[in-house]
Amino acid sequence: MVRWPPVPLAAAGKGGGRYWDVDAARGVAMGMVVLYHLVFDLDNFGGYPIASTSGFWAAFADASAFVFVFLAGLSLTLSYRRAARPTFGKYLRRGLRIFAYGMLITLAFRLVDYGYVIFGILHLIGASIVLAYPFLRLRWANLPLGLLVIALGAYVGARDFAAGGAAGVLLAPLGVLPEGVMMPDYRPLLPWFGVVLLGVFAGNAAYLPWRERRPPGGPPGPAAGALALVGRNTLLIYLVHQPVLLAVLWALGVLAPPGVAGR
Repeated sequence: MVRWPPVPLAAAGKGGGRYWDVDAARGVAMGMVVLYHLVFDLDNFGGYPIASTSGFWAAFADASAFVFVFLAGLSLTLSYRRAARPTFGKYLRRGLRIFAYGMLITLAFRLVDYGYVIFGILHLIGASIVLAYPFLRLRWANLPLGLLVIALGAYVGARDFAAGGAAGVLLAPLGVLPEGVMMPDYRPLLPWFGVVLLGVFAGNAAYLPWRERRPPGGPPGPAAGALALVGRNTLLIYLVHQPVLLAVLWALGVLAPPGVAGR
């Protein structure tokens, strides 16, 4: 049986307490993100008729974001469980660091004059790391709480709330769309913080009890090991993959260089 409140788990071999299966799942999510952004780049910068922001590809983007955000919530339970005395300060510093990376993404999009990333996925994860702290000791309560946040987000989205000026920027994290602003990356707290809480629920109520009975070993093969390696470095990969993709596509002649008309 898993004791609650949580007690530290022993470090899992050379991984220092990491769980290869969670890392591998995060690696799969990162691969989905890279694939979607490849399609997005071909559509928006190459002029290829792919319709990356609607239909199948829009659903694919949401699915990749769901997996990424869900795993962020689940990973928080692993971090909380390993710590002998987890403090709010630890999560505050970590959340602010991720949020700061999100602000770098915001700046980059403004420098290239391609829309606004007011509250993208890194802003969401950074804020959620801080906001989730009071819920990390909870188990089953996170299921209805997560579903409630998702339902509130669906309600706000269905009502098409919008605001202009400074109010639009301030309310964007709650799912209120800023008027007349194109946002290539937008993952507001409503409903996406609910997905984080579902990940916390899954970690505390299912994954950690299962791991208590079956301590993690190493990856079962090179493919799983490669995915786990990607999963351990998702932040770095996320920050650099778009400029790398664009540079490779330009080098291959698939996209026109900046300042030259595309296909």
